[in-house]
Amino acid sequence: MDILLIGILIALLVIGGVIAYFFYKPKKQQRSDSLYTDALNAMIRGDKNTALRLLRDVVKQDSDHIDAYLQLGNILRENSPQQAIKIHQSLTVRPKLSDSLKIDIYQALALDYMRVNNLKFAKREAGQILKIQRRNRWATEFLLQIAEQERDWVQAAQLAKVLQRIQNKQDPAQLAKFQVFEGLDKLASGDTAAAHTSFMKATKICPDYGLPYLHLGDLYEADRDLVKAIENWEKFALLTPEESSKVYTKIESALFDLGRFSEVEKFYRRLLEKDVSNLYALAKLANVLEEKGEHQAALSLVEEALARDESSLHARLMKLKLSLNLATPHELARQIDTMIEFLNKRSSEE
Repeated sequence: MDILLIGILIALLVIGGVIAYFFYKPKKQQRSDSLYTDALNAMIRGDKNTALRLLRDVVKQDSDHIDAYLQLGNILRENSPQQAIKIHQSLTVRPKLSDSLKIDIYQALALDYMRVNNLKFAKREAGQILKIQRRNRWATEFLLQIAEQERDWVQAAQLAKVLQRIQNKQDPAQLAKFQVFEGLDKLASGDTAAAHTSFMKATKICPDYGLPYLHLGDLYEADRDLVKAIENWEKFALLTPEESSKVYTKIESALFDLGRFSEVEKFYRRLLEKDVSNLYALAKLANVLEEKGEHQAALSLVEEALARDESSLHARLMKLKLSLNLATPHELARQIDTMIEFLNKRSSEE
């Protein structure tokens, strides 16, 4: 009889355990998942306080809810980064984490350390991601950002190459840019020979990238090799028309020193052949023609520019300047009135 009673008691305990498992635990799980969903919705709305409260409730009910801990730390990162680090760091020792979860945790930690400006540890955490997934785009972009911040141009170039392979694209201009930055650092330290080498490497990496030619021209000018200086400045101007005005005075001065000032007009005409909308080059050419006494030719040049873009105040000011000795006071006044109208219109649009 005692054995039978014991057996019945054991059976009741087993049945009770099964009932508790199938009824109590799912309800608890369902409750925490519902709270987590509410927390995510609060985050989407920008209601961080509500999201924090709900996430804390989730982890109290379910200490195994890794995603809730992740989001909790992500919210705390802005104002309490050290607390965020503690939360995310504690997740790294959890057992049986999937690779996907590990990547999310290391990403969160990298951002935490970046928040406190600890670049060494931020790089370490991003490096952990690459150990799991060698071609992880986020980690590569993150490390590239740090390399640029630390002015480690060699590392930046290496990471940029990896990132381009991940993205399945080629961007030689980006690689040339890092080579130029390396050259500028060499130049700042007084190593002009190494700077020259870096700039030349940049032109070989991407011959159509204009920036290295600007600095090569400056180096040649410093060595009084004005012929090569002009050659490189002109390449910069042709390849980078939006910034070409940086070398106008340099080229004019060098040509004057070489006794070749008559070539200035040809230079500006070459620029305009490549980019007819280059108003800076047009204004310079008009000045050259004006100095040569070719007033009407200069004025016609500006009129052509206004025909393409009548709202250009730059061109209108140039026309006004060229008209001072040719137009009547009434005509000059009319030109000024037109410019005032354009200025008023632009102000009202802003």
